[in-house]
Amino acid sequence: MRLIQGLAAVLITVVPTAAVAQDWTEFASREDRFTCNFPGKPSVSETTWKSEYGADLKGRVYSAQSGQSRYTVTAIDYSPVEKILTEKAKTACAVAAETCRGVTDTGLGYWKNDVRGAVTYATWKLMERPGVKVTHMMWNFMDLVAGQQLQLTNADRSRTFASVYFHENRLIIMEGTVPDGYPEPGLFQQSLGWLDETGTGVRYQFVYYSDPDLKKPAVRGRPAPAQDQGRISAP
Repeated sequence: MRLIQGLAAVLITVVPTAAVAQDWTEFASREDRFTCNFPGKPSVSETTWKSEYGADLKGRVYSAQSGQSRYTVTAIDYSPVEKILTEKAKTACAVAAETCRGVTDTGLGYWKNDVRGAVTYATWKLMERPGVKVTHMMWNFMDLVAGQQLQLTNADRSRTFASVYFHENRLIIMEGTVPDGYPEPGLFQQSLGWLDETGTGVRYQFVYYSDPDLKKPAVRGRPAPAQDQGRISAP
Protein backbone atom coordinates (compact mmCIF):
# COMPACT_ATOMS: atom_id res chain seq x y z
CA MET A 1 0.00 0.00 0.00
CA ARG A 2 1.30 3.45 -0.84
CA LEU A 3 0.14 6.96 -0.02
CA ILE A 4 -1.60 8.86 -2.77
CA GLN A 5 0.26 11.83 -4.16
CA GLY A 6 -2.21 14.31 -2.72
CA LEU A 7 -1.69 13.09 0.82
CA ALA A 8 2.06 13.12 0.31
CA ALA A 9 1.87 16.75 -0.75
CA VAL A 10 -0.11 17.65 2.36
CA LEU A 11 2.41 15.94 4.59
CA ILE A 12 5.25 17.84 2.96
CA THR A 13 3.59 21.21 3.49
CA VAL A 14 2.87 20.74 7.19
CA VAL A 15 6.28 19.41 8.28
CA PRO A 16 8.23 22.09 10.17
CA THR A 17 11.04 23.74 8.19
CA ALA A 18 13.78 22.20 10.36
CA ALA A 19 12.49 18.74 9.57
CA VAL A 20 12.89 19.16 5.80
CA ALA A 21 16.25 20.91 5.84
CA GLN A 22 17.86 17.70 4.62
CA ASP A 23 17.05 16.38 1.18
CA TRP A 24 15.22 13.08 1.16
CA THR A 25 16.77 10.62 -1.23
CA GLU A 26 16.02 7.06 -2.30
CA PHE A 27 18.46 4.60 -0.77
CA ALA A 28 18.95 1.03 -1.98
CA SER A 29 20.65 -1.89 -0.25
CA ARG A 30 21.40 -4.68 -2.68
CA GLU A 31 22.81 -6.76 0.19
CA ASP A 32 19.53 -6.66 2.13
CA ARG A 33 17.20 -6.44 -0.88
CA PHE A 34 15.29 -3.27 0.00
CA THR A 35 14.95 0.35 -0.99
CA CYS A 36 13.43 3.31 0.87
CA ASN A 37 13.71 7.06 1.35
CA PHE A 38 16.02 8.55 3.98
CA PRO A 39 16.84 12.16 4.95
CA GLY A 40 20.35 11.98 3.53
CA LYS A 41 22.60 8.94 3.28
CA PRO A 42 22.03 6.59 6.24
CA SER A 43 24.83 5.35 8.45
CA VAL A 44 25.21 1.56 8.64
CA SER A 45 26.15 -0.46 11.71
CA GLU A 46 26.32 -4.18 12.47
CA THR A 47 23.94 -5.88 14.89
CA THR A 48 23.01 -9.32 16.21
CA TRP A 49 19.44 -10.58 16.59
CA LYS A 50 18.38 -13.55 18.69
CA SER A 51 15.46 -15.23 16.98
CA GLU A 52 12.44 -16.59 18.84
CA TYR A 53 13.92 -20.10 18.78
CA GLY A 54 17.37 -18.99 19.92
CA ALA A 55 19.40 -18.52 16.73
CA ASP A 56 21.95 -15.70 16.85
CA LEU A 57 21.63 -13.96 13.49
CA LYS A 58 23.67 -11.13 12.03
CA GLY A 59 22.20 -7.98 10.57
CA ARG A 60 22.62 -4.32 9.75
CA VAL A 61 20.97 -1.16 11.04
CA TYR A 62 20.54 1.70 8.55
CA SER A 63 19.86 4.96 10.39
CA ALA A 64 19.43 8.66 9.67
CA GLN A 65 18.23 11.70 11.57
CA SER A 66 16.48 14.92 10.59
CA GLY A 67 16.20 17.39 13.43
CA GLN A 68 14.69 15.50 16.34
CA SER A 69 13.21 12.79 14.11
CA ARG A 70 14.96 9.41 13.72
CA TYR A 71 14.61 6.85 10.96
CA THR A 72 15.97 3.31 10.98
CA VAL A 73 15.74 0.12 8.96
CA THR A 74 17.04 -3.04 10.65
CA ALA A 75 17.72 -5.96 8.30
CA ILE A 76 18.37 -9.38 9.86
CA ASP A 77 19.75 -12.22 7.74
CA TYR A 78 17.76 -15.41 8.35
CA SER A 79 19.69 -17.45 5.76
CA PRO A 80 21.64 -19.48 8.39
CA VAL A 81 18.61 -20.23 10.59
CA GLU A 82 17.98 -23.76 9.24
CA LYS A 83 21.58 -24.84 9.80
CA ILE A 84 21.85 -23.20 13.23
CA LEU A 85 18.62 -24.62 14.65
CA THR A 86 19.09 -28.06 13.09
CA GLU A 87 22.50 -28.38 14.74
CA LYS A 88 21.09 -27.02 17.98
CA ALA A 89 18.33 -29.63 17.95
CA LYS A 90 20.87 -32.41 17.44
CA THR A 91 23.30 -31.36 20.16
CA ALA A 92 21.35 -29.43 22.79
CA CYS A 93 18.63 -31.85 23.77
CA ALA A 94 18.27 -35.18 25.51
CA VAL A 95 18.39 -38.37 23.51
CA ALA A 96 14.96 -39.27 22.06
CA ALA A 97 13.49 -35.91 23.10
CA GLU A 98 10.80 -34.48 20.84
CA THR A 99 13.11 -31.67 19.76
CA CYS A 100 15.53 -34.26 18.38
CA ARG A 101 13.00 -36.60 16.77
CA GLY A 102 10.78 -34.16 14.91
CA VAL A 103 11.32 -34.19 11.17
CA THR A 104 8.73 -31.83 9.68
CA ASP A 105 7.56 -28.68 11.48
CA THR A 106 8.72 -29.65 14.97
CA GLY A 107 12.04 -30.81 16.38
CA LEU A 108 14.52 -30.57 13.53
CA GLY A 109 11.90 -28.58 11.65
CA TYR A 110 11.50 -25.84 14.26
CA TRP A 111 13.53 -23.51 12.06
CA LYS A 112 10.49 -23.30 9.78
CA ASN A 113 8.35 -21.97 12.61
CA ASP A 114 11.10 -19.50 13.45
CA VAL A 115 10.82 -18.15 9.91
CA ARG A 116 7.02 -18.23 9.84
CA GLY A 117 6.82 -16.33 13.11
CA ALA A 118 9.65 -13.88 12.51
CA VAL A 119 7.33 -10.94 11.75
CA THR A 120 5.08 -11.70 14.73
CA TYR A 121 8.06 -12.08 17.06
CA ALA A 122 9.68 -8.81 15.92
CA THR A 123 6.33 -7.06 16.33
CA TRP A 124 6.09 -8.33 19.89
CA LYS A 125 9.63 -7.12 20.66
CA LEU A 126 8.58 -3.61 19.59
CA MET A 127 5.45 -3.78 21.75
CA GLU A 128 7.24 -4.87 24.92
CA ARG A 129 9.67 -1.95 25.04
CA PRO A 130 9.54 -0.15 28.41
CA GLY A 131 7.01 2.68 28.58
CA VAL A 132 5.56 1.99 25.12
CA LYS A 133 1.82 2.24 24.47
CA VAL A 134 0.49 0.63 21.30
CA THR A 135 -2.11 2.91 19.72
CA HIS A 136 -2.70 0.98 16.51
CA MET A 137 -1.66 -2.28 14.83
CA MET A 138 -2.66 -3.58 11.43
CA TRP A 139 -1.77 -6.19 8.83
CA ASN A 140 -0.27 -4.61 5.76
CA PHE A 141 1.73 -5.28 2.63
CA MET A 142 4.26 -3.30 0.65
CA ASP A 143 4.51 -4.26 -3.02
CA LEU A 144 2.64 -7.45 -2.03
CA VAL A 145 5.08 -8.49 0.73
CA ALA A 146 3.00 -9.21 3.84
CA GLY A 147 3.78 -7.68 7.21
CA GLN A 148 2.60 -5.64 10.20
CA GLN A 149 2.38 -1.94 10.92
CA LEU A 150 2.31 -0.42 14.41
CA GLN A 151 1.87 3.01 15.92
CA LEU A 152 3.55 3.45 19.29
CA THR A 153 3.63 6.26 21.84
CA ASN A 154 6.90 6.22 23.76
CA ALA A 155 7.59 7.18 27.37
CA ASP A 156 8.85 10.65 26.30
CA ARG A 157 5.63 11.21 24.26
CA SER A 158 7.46 10.81 20.97
CA ARG A 159 5.72 8.56 18.45
CA THR A 160 7.15 5.63 16.53
CA PHE A 161 5.57 4.34 13.35
CA ALA A 162 6.99 0.88 12.73
CA SER A 163 6.65 -1.72 9.99
CA VAL A 164 7.85 -5.33 10.02
CA TYR A 165 8.25 -7.49 6.92
CA PHE A 166 10.11 -10.59 5.77
CA HIS A 167 11.53 -10.82 2.25
CA GLU A 168 14.18 -13.03 0.64
CA ASN A 169 15.71 -14.31 3.89
CA ARG A 170 15.63 -10.86 5.49
CA LEU A 171 13.57 -9.67 8.45
CA ILE A 172 13.02 -5.95 7.87
CA ILE A 173 12.09 -3.68 10.80
CA MET A 174 11.37 -0.10 9.80
CA GLU A 175 10.98 2.64 12.42
CA GLY A 176 10.25 6.34 12.07
CA THR A 177 10.21 8.22 15.39
CA VAL A 178 9.04 11.84 15.63
CA PRO A 179 8.61 14.22 18.60
CA ASP A 180 5.24 14.79 20.21
CA GLY A 181 3.08 16.99 17.99
CA TYR A 182 4.97 16.31 14.77
CA PRO A 183 3.24 14.81 11.70
CA GLU A 184 3.57 11.06 11.31
CA PRO A 185 6.51 9.88 9.12
CA GLY A 186 4.23 8.52 6.43
CA LEU A 187 6.53 9.31 3.53
CA PHE A 188 9.27 7.22 5.13
CA GLN A 189 7.02 4.32 6.08
CA GLN A 190 5.37 4.12 2.67
CA SER A 191 8.60 4.35 0.64
CA LEU A 192 9.73 0.77 1.29
CA GLY A 193 10.36 -1.34 -1.79
CA TRP A 194 12.02 -4.65 -2.66
CA LEU A 195 14.97 -5.71 -4.78
CA ASP A 196 15.89 -9.03 -6.37
CA GLU A 197 19.38 -10.57 -6.42
CA THR A 198 20.41 -8.27 -9.29
CA GLY A 199 19.32 -5.11 -7.50
CA THR A 200 16.22 -4.68 -9.69
CA GLY A 201 12.98 -3.52 -8.08
CA VAL A 202 10.23 -6.13 -7.80
CA ARG A 203 6.49 -6.23 -7.15
CA TYR A 204 4.81 -9.61 -6.80
CA GLN A 205 1.69 -10.93 -8.52
CA PHE A 206 0.15 -12.06 -5.23
CA VAL A 207 0.94 -11.74 -1.54
CA TYR A 208 4.39 -12.95 -0.46
CA TYR A 209 4.41 -14.67 2.96
CA SER A 210 7.38 -15.82 5.02
CA ASP A 211 6.70 -19.56 4.94
CA PRO A 212 9.41 -22.00 3.78
CA ASP A 213 6.79 -24.39 2.39
CA LEU A 214 4.95 -21.83 0.24
CA LYS A 215 5.79 -21.35 -3.39
CA LYS A 216 7.38 -17.97 -4.03
CA PRO A 217 4.99 -15.74 -6.02
CA ALA A 218 5.94 -14.61 -9.49
CA VAL A 219 7.13 -11.05 -10.06
CA ARG A 220 4.83 -8.87 -12.10
CA GLY A 221 6.01 -8.63 -15.69
CA ARG A 222 8.10 -11.80 -15.46
CA PRO A 223 7.37 -15.47 -16.17
CA ALA A 224 6.25 -17.57 -13.21
CA PRO A 225 9.01 -19.58 -11.48
CA ALA A 226 9.61 -22.91 -13.22
CA GLN A 227 9.86 -24.77 -9.91
CA ASP A 228 8.86 -24.37 -6.28
CA GLN A 229 11.07 -21.65 -4.80
CA GLY A 230 9.38 -21.51 -1.43
CA ARG A 231 12.39 -22.83 0.48
CA ILE A 232 14.17 -19.75 1.74
CA SER A 233 17.11 -21.14 3.66
CA ALA A 234 20.65 -21.05 2.36
CA PRO A 235 21.76 -24.16 0.40
